[in-house]
Formats: sequence, structure tokens, C-alpha cells
Amino acid sequence: MESSTTPAEAPLADEGHTYRMPLPRLALTPGAGHGPLDGAWWPRCDALELELPSLVAALEPGWGTTVRVTVDAAQWPDVPHKVMAPGRVITVEPTGSAGEEHVVILDCRAVGRWVLLVVPPRSSVSAAARLMNAAADPALRLGVSALLTP
Repeated sequence: MESSTTPAEAPLADEGHTYRMPLPRLALTPGAGHGPLDGAWWPRCDALELELPSLVAALEPGWGTTVRVTVDAAQWPDVPHKVMAPGRVITVEPTGSAGEEHVVILDCRAVGRWVLLVVPPRSSVSAAARLMNAAADPALRLGVSALLTP
């Protein structure tokens, strides 16, 4: 498909409006960088090219920046290596490294590094709320494997 816009910013057919993804479902630890995780992100689907623009926009407000994102290759098997978003390019690097399962790492120019637990998109609301609250709680200081263990 040859197109100059991504599905996340494509104009609607008759109205000429631009579609915007909803705000990301995100829970952040106050003062990022205080524990093994900086919070949690609960994407709505497993299409990273649709989900990343709103996540990056929430965490890196500067325009014209390149953001590098590292994701678990097993969790995102069809990951694109570049995602175009309004005002920026998102470089995506899939990894199979131990310790990075169910994690997305965002290296942002203005704010530094974010390490977020990725709550599976098909999680129930109660399970997602539990995981997001725990990942964002600076008092718990739990890693990914401890959070995902029922």
C-alpha cells in the first residue's frame, strides 16, 4: 500500500477531518526512573504502528524529534522498523533480550528513558487496572516477572 499518511492520521473520506487515536491508556510512576519500571501502558490492539504515535506523543511532547523504541519481538512479531507520526519519526527496534519481555522502552530526547510494562491488549479491565496500578506504584518496586505472576 503506497500512502503518504498512516492510518492513525488519514483524513476521513467525506469530511476532510483527521482521525486521531484516543489518548493512550497509561499509568506513570511519579518522577520517572525510580524503580525497575516507570509505569505501564495498555494498548488497545497489537498493531504497534497504530498505537505508538499516541504513546510517544504523551511521553515526548517535542515536535521534530526522533524517538527510539525497543519492543519485545515475541510480543510484536510484525513490528515495523519505522513509524511515521505527526512531527516525528519513531524508530522501532525489536529485541529478544531476556528481561525485556512485556516491556516497551522509549528513549526520548527531551525526557530521557521510559521503561513501561506492556499490559496485553486483550486483558480484562480488572487485570489491566491491577497491573497498571502496581507498575506505577513507586513503593512496590516490582519487576515485570513479579507483576505478571498471578
